[in-house]
Amino acid sequence: MKVLVAAAGSGGHINPGIAIANKIKEEQPDAEIIFVGTKRGLENDLVPRSGFELEKIEVYGVSREISYTNFKKMCKTLKGFFQARKLVKRIKPDIVIGTGGYICGPIFLAANKYKIPTLLHESNAFPGVTVKMLSKKVKTILVAFKDAKERLPKGKNVILTGTPTKIKDLKLSQDEIDDLKKNQGFVTNKPLVLVYGGSQGAKSINESIIEIIELSKNKEYEIMWATGPKQYEIIRKELEDKKIDINNINGVKILPYIYNMDEAMNISDLCVCRSGAMTITEMSIIGKPAIFAPFPFAAENHQEYNAKVLVNQGAARILTDKNMTGNTLNDLINEMIKDRNKLKQMGENAKKIVINNVEDKIYDEIRKLMNLKK
Repeated sequence: MKVLVAAAGSGGHINPGIAIANKIKEEQPDAEIIFVGTKRGLENDLVPRSGFELEKIEVYGVSREISYTNFKKMCKTLKGFFQARKLVKRIKPDIVIGTGGYICGPIFLAANKYKIPTLLHESNAFPGVTVKMLSKKVKTILVAFKDAKERLPKGKNVILTGTPTKIKDLKLSQDEIDDLKKNQGFVTNKPLVLVYGGSQGAKSINESIIEIIELSKNKEYEIMWATGPKQYEIIRKELEDKKIDINNINGVKILPYIYNMDEAMNISDLCVCRSGAMTITEMSIIGKPAIFAPFPFAAENHQEYNAKVLVNQGAARILTDKNMTGNTLNDLINEMIKDRNKLKQMGENAKKIVINNVEDKIYDEIRKLMNLKK
């Protein structure tokens, strides 16, 4: 069994692709799995790190603006379509799997030319342009949220499976949570607010947290804050200019990146973050209330649609970038943590959208598409 996985750009596209590939290898150890991406995205780090081969083609997301830069991207993308055709013809995969994004366009069109079965996975609540364009041609589309299913009326076979993620509900007792908080240097009688913006960080959130720290507004709660590796030194210097030592702030722990996110999410009481598809899935699995600041430049504003999945469940609130300040964020945090029972109920509401056995559901659809025996 030979599988070609199209996944490029951000972790939100690549990590589900890797999870699907790992499940296929678990069920079919002899399967040959090859990823296809670009020279620019996170796939260049994440895919080889996961032990899979990575092929590359030249393709770009093209905007509607008229500009020289956009024209160059269009020309390079056109070249990518020919590269995709050659790649698919050379590899001769038994199935092509994509996780959304512009990389899927040329690869799936090439797969259709050679009559190779195709399967798309869409993690966002609002399907991307490429997924919508391909929906009539793809054999099977798997979606993370029922909202996405309703937005793909032209899809031939749209199945709700959820999105695979490594984050787990650790089911910690209160004593275990208290011990872990103490180990991290926090107290146990105040809510812990987990703040993060992904690997790139989130400028609006970071600036607001700096303001909260500078004015010592976090009297009723403590903060565990992942700035993003690229912004950590910038923030350290900014705090230093304000005579604040980044490593010695009462009730605040600042890190470039949180590697044990399982533990951090499980011991926190409230999360402040962007609203990528993986984040929504993780909140539902662990059952955490959240304040979402959707990335305002996300394609088709899909992060706001993602956030509304949990907002509509009574599990989250939205604070947009344009309204985000230290005062507005601090006020919203204090409003949410003052009623601990309500906060807990919001977490329970988040769990109402969780989908279990995601990898099994996805593999079952792959098996059906390829007429594999159980």
